[in-house]
Amino acid sequence: MKNILITGASGYLGSLLLEKLASKKEILGINHLVAADIKIHPRLPQNALFEYLDVREKKATDLFKKYQIDCVIHLASIVTPSNQSNREFEYSVDVEGTKNILQACVESNVKRIIISSSGAAYGYYPENIKPLVETDPIRGNFEFAYSYHKKLIEEELKKYRELYPSLEQTIFRITTILGKNVNNQITDLFKKKIQLGICGTESGFSFIWDQDATQCFEQSIFSEKYGIYNLAGDGYVSLKERGQILKKPIIQIPSKIIELALCILKFFKLTQYGPEQTMFLKYRPILNNQKLKKEFGFTPTKTSREVFEYYSTLI
Repeated sequence: MKNILITGASGYLGSLLLEKLASKKEILGINHLVAADIKIHPRLPQNALFEYLDVREKKATDLFKKYQIDCVIHLASIVTPSNQSNREFEYSVDVEGTKNILQACVESNVKRIIISSSGAAYGYYPENIKPLVETDPIRGNFEFAYSYHKKLIEEELKKYRELYPSLEQTIFRITTILGKNVNNQITDLFKKKIQLGICGTESGFSFIWDQDATQCFEQSIFSEKYGIYNLAGDGYVSLKERGQILKKPIIQIPSKIIELALCILKFFKLTQYGPEQTMFLKYRPILNNQKLKKEFGFTPTKTSREVFEYYSTLI
């Protein structure tokens, strides 16, 4: 019987995974299923337990020992910052929080930690025109807090692999997740009446269906295999294809014009975004999923295009 704890269990992915595991808890052989977060899960399953946990505090060790946790699924991070957020706070959750969880795993003899990293960890660079593989360098841009923090987290994970090899690590570099109730900065782009792009770029996106993502995480709990894997559906969807699927017009604007507009808007405090945002659209990290399929043994049921076609019926 396994004892499993999910950090960030009240977030989007955490909620889906918690409900999925709880629905077949006995079949999977799960003893304790612990949802850990700073706010209670809105639909906490009756056969799951809730524990308050702020990952910024060094209190996870006692919690892991209390339930004799075998496997920690670490999902707590700042994906979509609020207007009141700041870089210091996001760092304390993303980076310092992960360090606290890793140290607690070591002190509590946790066997495996499963981490949600991101394709953003590769960064936004001109070289991203090719599908990225797991051996490509992690170069998350400082300009993007989420991307940079994922880079720092992966550097910390590497240290722990060297110092504590008995703690098995499975790291999923997740592409853009789409599903029934996803709402974030990226989905806001798709909901606009006109699909905006930058001249000379495809602005391609790879996608993963949220149900495929949770199934992959479930498999990683019980699999003998662990390591680093890109989690994405096959292929990618270009700006032109997205416009066709959404039946919306597309406009491509020269990069310099967008950069100038963002400079002006940010100067007058009309937006929080600066000219660096053009990199986000120009150099999207497209993920190669061959290692996920061939080595880990998981094949997403939907391709990137199928995920986006499904999502288009929801908006």
